[in-house]
Amino acid sequence: MTHDGVGLRAVMRSVAFLTAGALAVPALAACSADEEVAKPVAAQDIAPATRDRIEDGGTLRWAVDAVPQTLNTFQADADAGTSRIAGAVLPSLYRLDSNGTPQLNPDYLESAKIVESEPKQVVLYKLNQQAVWSDGREIGAADFAAQWRALSGKDSAYWTARNAGYDRIEKIEQGKNNLEVRVTFSRPYADWKSLFSPLYPKDVMGTADAFNDGARTKLQATAGPFTLQKIDHKDGQVLLTRNPHWWGRPAKLSEIALVAVPRDKRAEALAADKVDLAEIDPEEAGRITLAARDKGTAPLQGPGSELTPAKALRSWAVAHGSDAKAASDEIKAREEQRTAVATYAGQQTALRDFVVRKSLEPAYTQLALNGSEGPLADERVRRAVARAINRDELAKIVLGPLGLPAVPVGSHLALSGQPAYADNSGALGGQDTKEAQALLADAGWVPGGPVSEQRQKKDKDKAAGPEGKKADSDADTDDGTFIVGEDDKNGEAGRDKKDPKDHAEKQGNHGKQHADDQADKDLDGRQYAPRDNRQGGAPGAYAPKGTAAPAGAAAGALAKDGKALTLRFVLPSGSGSESLRTVADEISRMLERIGIRTETSKVPDDSYFKDHIASGQYDLALYSWPASAFPATDARPIYAKPVPAADGSLAVEQNYTRVGTDQVDQLFDQAIATLDEDESRSLVRKADARIWAAAGSIPLYQRPQLTATRLNLANAGSFGFQTPLYENMGFLKKGAQGAQQTPGSPGKK
Repeated sequence: MTHDGVGLRAVMRSVAFLTAGALAVPALAACSADEEVAKPVAAQDIAPATRDRIEDGGTLRWAVDAVPQTLNTFQADADAGTSRIAGAVLPSLYRLDSNGTPQLNPDYLESAKIVESEPKQVVLYKLNQQAVWSDGREIGAADFAAQWRALSGKDSAYWTARNAGYDRIEKIEQGKNNLEVRVTFSRPYADWKSLFSPLYPKDVMGTADAFNDGARTKLQATAGPFTLQKIDHKDGQVLLTRNPHWWGRPAKLSEIALVAVPRDKRAEALAADKVDLAEIDPEEAGRITLAARDKGTAPLQGPGSELTPAKALRSWAVAHGSDAKAASDEIKAREEQRTAVATYAGQQTALRDFVVRKSLEPAYTQLALNGSEGPLADERVRRAVARAINRDELAKIVLGPLGLPAVPVGSHLALSGQPAYADNSGALGGQDTKEAQALLADAGWVPGGPVSEQRQKKDKDKAAGPEGKKADSDADTDDGTFIVGEDDKNGEAGRDKKDPKDHAEKQGNHGKQHADDQADKDLDGRQYAPRDNRQGGAPGAYAPKGTAAPAGAAAGALAKDGKALTLRFVLPSGSGSESLRTVADEISRMLERIGIRTETSKVPDDSYFKDHIASGQYDLALYSWPASAFPATDARPIYAKPVPAADGSLAVEQNYTRVGTDQVDQLFDQAIATLDEDESRSLVRKADARIWAAAGSIPLYQRPQLTATRLNLANAGSFGFQTPLYENMGFLKKGAQGAQQTPGSPGKK
């Protein structure tokens, strides 16, 4: 997975993405099954239009991060592109509605239900009699059986990323006729609706060679509104064409072209008429919004005859004996500047044909706390970190400027709108500075304790792990390391000796900012502007390596056994992660108020997850998890208690915080094996409350979903929870009006 957003179930198929039993955990039962389910925080935004308003034909060019390396969604390197192709060309027995709830797909199923629960669970599928593969063969029991055998985990020749659910199947057989499939389970399985979506033909699943290699680059047969025409890795494009054998509502589009475009190049690609639909970052969204606001105004002037003043400058320089080369360089620089301005202006004009569709992704960003070692191995310290953080403020920072609801996420296992959602954050408690300080004091961390420089250096090198030297090298750049709250070598103890009264006052104020002049003067005499008035930053903002922190920032800094309470905050350094770094800045300031220092390390995106998160080389980190319609199955590996492996290492599955409990595992096991949906959801909510109490990860906010679409593109955009309906996407007929849109470019034909 990536740190910044992932496919809903593709990532959860990949295998890397302290107990709370003694704690008083309030409201573990969460809400009862008959309580009203919360609504999604934000509705989907796809410019809905009825099919009669949409043209027949046209090519939709849809930006993707990269051409997928495999077409097999059950392999470890499957990505969001893999899932997007599968959704258009393969059967999915269930698809998600706008609330993230699985609904039977009538294009493939007439019905599906549990027909026996004793002595064993039996599910009977009745298939749509028109459902056929593109080669003309009926979809049937043989396809179900082949997929089960491939994914059951019994044959190691199949390189599968996960086997959840399929390993509980005992047998698959045909029912009364070819349209019935009976699936018998050896153990009860509550999430049976998650199986066989997507469903591959038996030709793909029938042999290990076909599964491992054959389905990576081609599919011999498909069964969706579109079929796979070609994959071109060189040109970075996947072409899907309308399936002539499709029995459902025919696709409005003739083609869908998935075009590989880097995130930071998408505004340019939209303006250059290379794509019609693209997920974008807030910066690009701002450009498109500004272009729409400026529609009808005169564009900035481009290069041409208006360059006469530059030409005149050169003539003047030559006539007066000035350095002709210097004059030429000046002219060149001005011309390049004019060209850049003209290019930008031209792009802004072109971007007026687009609109930003806004919703929230079915994914949330969390603060991860590595509980395997160091201060965060103590549950009291983890809980103190959590109680110091104002999640409402963090949600406002990210979502407020985008005009999206800034509501913190209250569950690790579901999002608002989903049936399993309940706000269980009360099991840990809200932001409370005094409680956070009390937890730290109880754990033995006290203000102003002496700190050994040698001990600090040793601990810093250890925290850096195998990447330590590399991190030190990176710290010499402009993105250098800065420890929030760190003072000079005299430390907090020196200040206490100088002014015990001041120290007492600071303790009484529990780490709040001080307005006194002493807070603006370091012990070695260096002067600083008043904290709240310093140009270009707020307290705790990052500075180049070697820059001394304000003296007041160290007020109340904590230590224990000669060691300062400093946590290594690891973040990605890429251009698409600005919002994560902004959130991290604010978290660092919040922690500084209770005496916790943070040392920020910015690492390359391609090594962020593999070399730091998955390997445990961090104390604090920010990354996202997708929500799932089947949390008992999909979320269990993320929160399962790590266990020692045969080689002595710790098997963490996808639990990168290394925090888990036996009780959480038991609740997941019970939820998976409970066929009563209401009872299963209740168990999931109880598990979530226990996860909150253990304080290994703190859900912050649902990720924004920003999608640029052509003004006349309908039924496409920011889908939220809902599975895209590829057959309904298309360009509006001339004169047709979709929801909140006006006719624009007709799209590629």
